Amino acid sequence: MSQVVGPPLWLLAELTYRCPLHCVFCYNPVDYATQPAELSTDDWLRVLREGREMGAVQLGLSGGEPLLRDDLELIVAEAHRLGYYTNLLTSGVGLTEARARALKEAGLDHVQLSFQDSTREMNDFLSHTKTFELKNKVARIIKDQGWPMVMNVVIHRLNIDHIDRIIGMAAEFGAEYIELANTQYYSWAFVNRAQLLPTREQLIRAEAVTDEWRRKLGEKMRIFFVAPDYHEGRAKKCVNGWGSMFITVTPTGDVLPCHTAKMLPGLTFPNVREASLRHAWFESEGFNRYRGTGWMKEPCASCERKEEDLGGCRCQAYLIANDPEAADPVCSKSPHHAKVLEAVAQAERGAPAVTEHPLVFRDPANSRRLAKVAT
Repeated sequence: MSQVVGPPLWLLAELTYRCPLHCVFCYNPVDYATQPAELSTDDWLRVLREGREMGAVQLGLSGGEPLLRDDLELIVAEAHRLGYYTNLLTSGVGLTEARARALKEAGLDHVQLSFQDSTREMNDFLSHTKTFELKNKVARIIKDQGWPMVMNVVIHRLNIDHIDRIIGMAAEFGAEYIELANTQYYSWAFVNRAQLLPTREQLIRAEAVTDEWRRKLGEKMRIFFVAPDYHEGRAKKCVNGWGSMFITVTPTGDVLPCHTAKMLPGLTFPNVREASLRHAWFESEGFNRYRGTGWMKEPCASCERKEEDLGGCRCQAYLIANDPEAADPVCSKSPHHAKVLEAVAQAERGAPAVTEHPLVFRDPANSRRLAKVAT
């Protein structure tokens, strides 16, 4: 029996790869500087209409930094007209009081503001920019506009011991929600994994601190701690199931089941310049290859958890096992799990000195260098 495919509910519009920050854990592709030209305003408006016609109701506007698009207000206004619930994912750079008012008038529903840390020194180091004070100002602008105050902080070895101060900072801002997103190791984070992977002791301490803040704050602020899968021995369902809920359109128009799927070899994904979202979602090879469980081989095929985790992350399988059809190596049943255990053991021994294994910051020069190495 063929699988019944429902509509996408969440459309992620990655409006640009341009970004004023240079984060060492960025999920944009490492070769972003070699990508073709961005979609035009008309292209994006058509994408929004096609997504809504298919049934998508949630719209994420991300990048890079989406505020670098001069047409962001036009895109938000059309999304509002179509009936999307709109969520801007931003570093805050470029969100002035005037622009915030314009976005509010256009119908923007929600802003998620990213911080790198609770201190100016580490925040600015991790992003390789002086943005901490600006982010503090933007947090107040968000509150003044009446948007839900939602903070996102990517957690890793270099800031995990600051979780107490990070949550305290969010509470001072009056945030309704904070996401402590333990780093997922692909793209730039995979390049920097040796420096970013925390120890098990750090994670245990961080979760204890988080639980204490939950007890202290109660319903005043929701705290979401995204567990890191390298330490758990159990795979997570990739984007809630490949091609089951999320559809991503990249700045250059590629239509993907997740924002890093373009890296997978042997797959072709449609581009909105030549194909519709409907074709991409229902008919394309890229979206159908890893839907459901029919593609699985052992040990996933006979695993009692296969409907729960759907084999885990395909990009992680490719990066670690060099096989996108392999069981996610974070799973203890994977024949490649030893590679994950070795990475965790290295973290326990201590991150290598920066002089031996320097952090690679996201910037065009490093992107072009990494793209050249890959080819």
